[in-house]
Parts: sequence; structure tokens; C-alpha cells
Amino acid sequence: MPRPSQNVDQLLLDAGLELLPQTGCAGLSVRKLADHAGVNLGMFHYHFKNKDTFIRAVLQRVYEEMFSALTLKVDQKRPVLDNLRAVLAVLARFGREQHPLLLRMAADAMAGEAAVIEFFSANLPRHVAVVLSLVMQAQREGLIVDAPPQEAIAFLAGAVGAPVLIGGALGSRAPAPVVAAIEHHVLSDAAVARRIDYALRGLAA
Repeated sequence: MPRPSQNVDQLLLDAGLELLPQTGCAGLSVRKLADHAGVNLGMFHYHFKNKDTFIRAVLQRVYEEMFSALTLKVDQKRPVLDNLRAVLAVLARFGREQHPLLLRMAADAMAGEAAVIEFFSANLPRHVAVVLSLVMQAQREGLIVDAPPQEAIAFLAGAVGAPVLIGGALGSRAPAPVVAAIEHHVLSDAAVARRIDYALRGLAA
């Protein structure tokens, strides 16, 4: 018996990435997902068995794409602050591009959705560890204030990442002139780069 097409799982994952920001975990219908992907319902069960496994797979694919980009930005031959800037920019772009999904998944986690909680528990420490390593290296080199590194990371997250998520959420509901201002002053690559510089100046030793 021939195996189902290897593209079917990717079609389902693509459809899940489109639907999850709208439906959340609880509202995601496997039947509607299969219809959206244009595949037979049986193919969902063949590839993923159940909805929780599928949700983990969708989130993991999105995360791994970001994490690969993030780790490629760390070059031991470059100054540590250049690496830290590059890593923070990757995380900010991820927040900008995926903010509907991230906000929905945060709400699902707070609602007790096990698949999302498990995903966050397994993956949040991975990129935090990269940032932590760079912050501690910068502290050893006397470039960043000698404070608990967790405090420095919280400061960077608040200065760089939080405006992206908040701005993205507001931009989906605001009048056109406000949306344009948010995109220019909050979400653009240039705006993110400026905030990274402001934050690193604030942490300078």
C-alpha cells in the first residue's frame, strides 16, 4: 500500500498556522482544519494522531525556524554586543511576525491548555539561554552593568520585545493613521534597532 504524500503533513501544518491565531487551541476543529488544508480527514489522524500532537508540531515548526535564525546570528569572532543586538533583533522580528499566534498561545497557556504549556516549558529556556550567555559575557567584559543577569534580560525584554507585541495588538484595531505610526515608530526594523541601542545604553557599565 503506498504511503500518503509527504506534502500532506506540511499542508496541514500550514493550515494550522493560519487558523490557530483565530481559533486558539480549544476552538480548532480538526475537520475544519482538514477542509482548510484541502486534505482528507483521515490524513490528519495518519500524520498527527490527535489535536494536541498537531498543535505542538505547528508551534515547534515556527519556533525552530526562529531559533535557527537566532543561533546563526551568534558569531564568536564578533564583539559580544553586536551578537546581542543581532539576537534581540531576531526575537523582535519573531514577535512582530507571529504576534497574533503568540498572543493567542499566551492566552491558551493561561487557560490551562496542556500542549501550549508544555511547548513553552520546553522552548522558552532555549532562546533565553542564548541571551543569558551573551549578557553574562558582556558583563565579564565590563560592557554591561554588574547586576543579576535575569534583571538585565527582563529589562531588555521590556524595552525591545514588549512594544512589538503591544504595538502589533493595537495596530490590528486602530485607525489607519495610528497603524502607520505604530508600524513606523514601533514595529519597523529601524525602530527596533533604535530601542535595542537605547536598552544597551541603559545597561552600559
